[in-house]
Amino acid sequence: MHQRVLFSLSALSLAMLPAVPAQADDFSYPVLTPSQTDFGGVGLIQMPSGRMAKEGEFIAGGTFNDEYHHYTVSLQLLPWLESTIRYTLVQDLLYSNDESFSGDTKYTDKGIDFKVRLLKESYWLPETAIGVRDFGGTGLFDGEYLAASKHVGPFDLTLGIGWGYLGNSANFHGDKTLGNDCDRGTEYKGKGGNIDFERWFSGCSALFGGIEYQSPWQPLRFKVEYDGNDYTSDFPVTRGGITMPQSSKINYGVLYRLNNWGDLRLSYERGNTWTFGFNLNTNFNAMKAIWRDEPAPVYRPRLTSPDQPLSAKDWEQLAQDLHTIAGYQDPTIYATNDTVTILAPQSKYRNRDEAYQRAATLIANQVPAANEFRLIESVNHLAVTETRIDREQFAKVAQYEYFNAKISDATIVASPSVPEGKLIAKSDKPWEISVAPTLQQSFGGSEDFYLFNIGINAGANYWLGDHIEIGGGLYFNLYDNYDKFLYEVPPDGTDLKRVRTLVRQYINDNPVRINNLQLTWMDSLSDNWYSQAYAGYLEMMFGGVGGEILYRPFDSNWAVGVDANYVIQRDPDSQLGFFTEEVQYDPITNRNYRVQTGAVTGHATVYYQPQWKWLPNTLFKVSAGKYLTEDKGITVDFSKQFDSGVIVGAFAAKTNLSAEEFGEGSYNKGFYISIPFDVMTVKPSTNRATISWLPLSRDGGQMLNRKYQLFSVTDARSPWYGRRPMN
Repeated sequence: MHQRVLFSLSALSLAMLPAVPAQADDFSYPVLTPSQTDFGGVGLIQMPSGRMAKEGEFIAGGTFNDEYHHYTVSLQLLPWLESTIRYTLVQDLLYSNDESFSGDTKYTDKGIDFKVRLLKESYWLPETAIGVRDFGGTGLFDGEYLAASKHVGPFDLTLGIGWGYLGNSANFHGDKTLGNDCDRGTEYKGKGGNIDFERWFSGCSALFGGIEYQSPWQPLRFKVEYDGNDYTSDFPVTRGGITMPQSSKINYGVLYRLNNWGDLRLSYERGNTWTFGFNLNTNFNAMKAIWRDEPAPVYRPRLTSPDQPLSAKDWEQLAQDLHTIAGYQDPTIYATNDTVTILAPQSKYRNRDEAYQRAATLIANQVPAANEFRLIESVNHLAVTETRIDREQFAKVAQYEYFNAKISDATIVASPSVPEGKLIAKSDKPWEISVAPTLQQSFGGSEDFYLFNIGINAGANYWLGDHIEIGGGLYFNLYDNYDKFLYEVPPDGTDLKRVRTLVRQYINDNPVRINNLQLTWMDSLSDNWYSQAYAGYLEMMFGGVGGEILYRPFDSNWAVGVDANYVIQRDPDSQLGFFTEEVQYDPITNRNYRVQTGAVTGHATVYYQPQWKWLPNTLFKVSAGKYLTEDKGITVDFSKQFDSGVIVGAFAAKTNLSAEEFGEGSYNKGFYISIPFDVMTVKPSTNRATISWLPLSRDGGQMLNRKYQLFSVTDARSPWYGRRPMN
């Protein structure tokens, strides 16, 4: 057996030598691009490869056979880093034996994979990567590997070595007499979420390899692989007594491309199992906005004397044009003999140069006396940045008087100063209303694989001067399946205060609910210091008082903030009431549970945008403090922004709760995607839509959902959420 395996893999190794060009012949074969495995991530069929997708490639897919249904999301986060999230429904096993709790829900496994490129492909060397599958999961599919891939004409050849799930056949190393996993210790880990570094690259190991062939017909390709697993340690076998025989070590697959947006996969695995799969994909770097926008104004200054004053109607027209054409919403205008100052939020253009160009053109055309234009960008009546534009220099830019003239040649952006001159125009509207759809969801729960609610948030705000706002919001629940969420009194032995797991009572039992009603004060203490204080019903589940202070130097890649709050949990059976008794009784289960009747919560947070070449366009947020259920710890939030402005992030909160105290999942974690409105609609906008999902809704490591975050409010000082598109 060893001789046959080594002979086959040696042939693959020889084929990897650079006797032929590394790229496919464009005149005879289409270019062979990376494709996905059954488990998600670039590779062959079951086995990974050394390949990486293009940066920003986002692939969502499903794979189905008699034993497993895999649902995967894979993202090429960086040129050298691939990440995959996977949910697996084990078809032969139920989530639990308690029919009243989980019913016929299939056993669900959550896994996270990553792969790191070590070498790029060159004339002599194959593309080489190291990876970990299912790290921090329950141990169903955990394994590690080292893989190398080389293009040879229309073929892509892969050779690798795997450990754990990828190496259980032990054709390279390992003693199967010690157990099916060669004493690796792949037993089921009940709570999940923990990372067992000590068993990485241990136990059985096996060589694997394969060939992917791109046919002359572009949509069609074929795969053949030698499997490193023998399936004797699979969960249905060890836990459910199900047989998963392996009649052959060779797996065969065919893939059909659906243009640039997806593919269909069919494979014959283990010599006895048909597997079907599909993928849908896009690229976050390549997404572009296509607008139907107001035409940009043409530079054409008025032919009037600079000494001739503008009429009230002229100023009113300028304010309206700044709003509709340049995106400065409901501007306040000040003027001196030679300056015009605009104070307003920027609501249309993430590319501020576009806003500057349009605003400067409007002012230059309509106010001949002004020699300097000052654009003070504000958020919630809080001045954040100031852009000064010199009229004379702008005229040279607007008339293209030199090569490569651009608006930045005429602008200086700095911390805001106090507006000067006479107040000319100001919006009379101290209020605003908003309506937005909302989706809340979680995956992999015991009661149902997918729990969600869809609704509408309707809000209204009224400003009492420039620093005090009273605002609120109603949530209208349109549809949800939280009636299946039975975790109010869980059978897992945890005794935490139910600060989030009472979600069913707040959503399913209240189709219309006051989501927020608070009084907020916000102001800048100095050039770099910002503050807010608030009181009221702060979110759907909590009310109280609190405040935040943020230090954020202008044009800096870091900031530091602190928030502190005293909160009480709202009673879901009352629109305006709070819990007064910590111990509550559930008549259905005849059990008691605890709620939060008053606690101090808050965090110190560091925000950092690295300037490292190998980690571009990323943001770290690290928060340390006390959470709603009174546990203490640290939350790390990491996000990556792609050229289109799409942000993908993940967070994890590790507190002083043990895995047993926390319950299933071991610690709080989640993922999110933030998409700019202007890549989804035909109108420019600085707003975003955020889609988030949690593996499980639990009570440990939970923060207060505050209405305003000063880091977001002051974003224009060093743009992250409002960064200009780079594509």
